[in-house]
Amino acid sequence: TLLSSLGLGTTLTFASSHWLLAWMGLEINTLAIIPLMAQHHHPRAVEATTKYFLTQATAAAMILFASTTNAWITGVWDMNSLSNPIASTMIIAALALKIGLAPMHFWMPEVLQGLDLLTGLVLSTWQKLAPLALIIQTAQSIDPLLLTALGLMSTLIGGWGGLNQTQLRKILAYSSIAHMGWMIIVLQYAPQLTLLALLTYIFMTSAAFLTLKTSSATKIGTLATVWSKSPILTTTTALVLLSLGGLPPLTGFMPKWLILQELAKQSLPLVATIMALAALLSLYFYLRLCYAMTLTISPNTTASTTPWRVRTTQAPFPLALATVMALGLLPVT
Repeated sequence: TLLSSLGLGTTLTFASSHWLLAWMGLEINTLAIIPLMAQHHHPRAVEATTKYFLTQATAAAMILFASTTNAWITGVWDMNSLSNPIASTMIIAALALKIGLAPMHFWMPEVLQGLDLLTGLVLSTWQKLAPLALIIQTAQSIDPLLLTALGLMSTLIGGWGGLNQTQLRKILAYSSIAHMGWMIIVLQYAPQLTLLALLTYIFMTSAAFLTLKTSSATKIGTLATVWSKSPILTTTTALVLLSLGGLPPLTGFMPKWLILQELAKQSLPLVATIMALAALLSLYFYLRLCYAMTLTISPNTTASTTPWRVRTTQAPFPLALATVMALGLLPVT
């Protein structure tokens, strides 16, 4: 029931051109993921769920208020006729709060840290789709300066915040904030690049989360012990992390390359330079994860592969698919 409601809420938002219907889809979506987040009955999970619920409810109320204001002033509930500047600014603020764009990002690392890895995967991929669809539909009526500021702040904060972390889920949360910034920055110039960045981000994040699930790692220190148990997985994970960082010849290079090219084409060289330098910040902590996984030996593990370890119950196919997509899609460019 919960999973189908999760799908239904997002689909409702996709299909709607009326603000009330979109709001309803977002609400169904939030209410469906809350029991999934709290299913482990761990105090940390309950705390994370509460934080998530409060932020999402605030954002939904703001969307409702802004769309009502817009309908009151213009007399239209349609999404494409967002002519009132106050309403459009409030809408983008609420949607930014929903997907965790900086400076409305503070809930994101906290919430992700309290969840188990699969729910975390749902939160950082599927939960982004509905608000992003609304942002893309209303992007043309929003002040370009505001969007650029949101995008730049998100990439910078997503890079800076992750530098000092040891918890993998928080690192992935900051990486998610940075990727959202890349999507928002190019939104008004080339929305198709936003979708491309979203698609590649979903593949790379799925690969990362499923790998961590397979080795059930939640801290950087745990990663140093993975190589003796599953050497091939260690290799592919290092590549997936570099792909998240955006290094050629991996998939993650494609959206960054095309977005920087588009920004330069729109004569925004300063913005493009700041974005490229902000990507270096993110790359640093991906490299730290790679280093911990592949170049360090944990002090408390045997060098022999352990044949007696418990077989994992996770299906290998989703991980294999996500990894291949995260590593090999650059030629599509």
